[in-house]
Amino acid sequence: MKKINAGLVGITGYAGMELARLLAGHPHMRLSMACSRAEAGKRLGQFYPFLESLPGSDVVISVFDPKEAARLCDVVFLAVPAGTAMDMAYDLLQAGVKVVDFSADFRLRDSATYEEWYKIDHKQQALLPQAVYGLPELYAQDAARTSLIANPGCYPSSVILGLYAALKHRLILLDDIVVDAKSGTSGAGRKASVPTLFCEVSDTFRAYGLPRHRHTPEIEQEVSLLAGQPVCLSFNPHLVPMNRGILSTIYTRLANPAMTLEEVHDIFSHTWKDSQWVRILPQGALPETRFVRGSMFCDIGLVVDPRTGRLTILSAIDNLCRGAAGQALANANLMCGLPMQSGLEHLAPLA
Repeated sequence: MKKINAGLVGITGYAGMELARLLAGHPHMRLSMACSRAEAGKRLGQFYPFLESLPGSDVVISVFDPKEAARLCDVVFLAVPAGTAMDMAYDLLQAGVKVVDFSADFRLRDSATYEEWYKIDHKQQALLPQAVYGLPELYAQDAARTSLIANPGCYPSSVILGLYAALKHRLILLDDIVVDAKSGTSGAGRKASVPTLFCEVSDTFRAYGLPRHRHTPEIEQEVSLLAGQPVCLSFNPHLVPMNRGILSTIYTRLANPAMTLEEVHDIFSHTWKDSQWVRILPQGALPETRFVRGSMFCDIGLVVDPRTGRLTILSAIDNLCRGAAGQALANANLMCGLPMQSGLEHLAPLA
């Protein structure tokens, strides 16, 4: 099978680091371009010693040039901030290169919503109709037919997968959904800042971004599409003193308060029975971030409280793999005609 040449713009961030790790073991895709202004001129294996002697380690980090990218790459991953990716994506698509965008520039289907929440003018609105929201469990067929993937946010991935079965089977009321999510500090990115210094995150636990975290409209957009009507929910993120992982605890009210845990569990299990990566845990078991670390798995646990009529859904993912680089790679596989799981067939490390 022909090798797919991949480029990565934003090699120095945590998501870029994770993607470089995954590409080094990919059977059909190789890293042929790595870009960073700050580290240009360094060999990738020199910058990331864990890659030394592995495929891609001899790539020299460069400053992004769309013409050079078109010469070297079949697909390019844009691990750059919101507002930066849109013009890069336009240049690459014009040159016939497939694009997977890690930023939020193409996630929101309505440019006005993007501009309201991100305070950035959207300069490539014409590309929005062709962008596919890259949650493979929902949009794999669309991903295989497009050249532009909007890679989902990490929090939204955990929440949408957690809610999917409940929305699909109309198990819950739509006017009372509260998401209480916790993330490791790598979710804040690798750039040095006071709030993410070791002494600021160690031995403490805090909420942030309330009540207008930027992932809120993304979650509401996809949940509303699944529900078939507008949904407004409460999204409340927290930072915990661990490196990676997300645990989203989603509080809902059952449409039928008499439903039992066994009934709900059967519906969730049947909904996800053919999924490679969504695992419905046995009744009474609750997910932990350590059991999905470094993997594409989304582990879901369920709690039914007959006293309050509530269904609590707990969803655990790895924010860097399932919530960023691994999901981007799954989408690139689909776009390039490869099996979705290529390069992602591994179990989570426990330590």
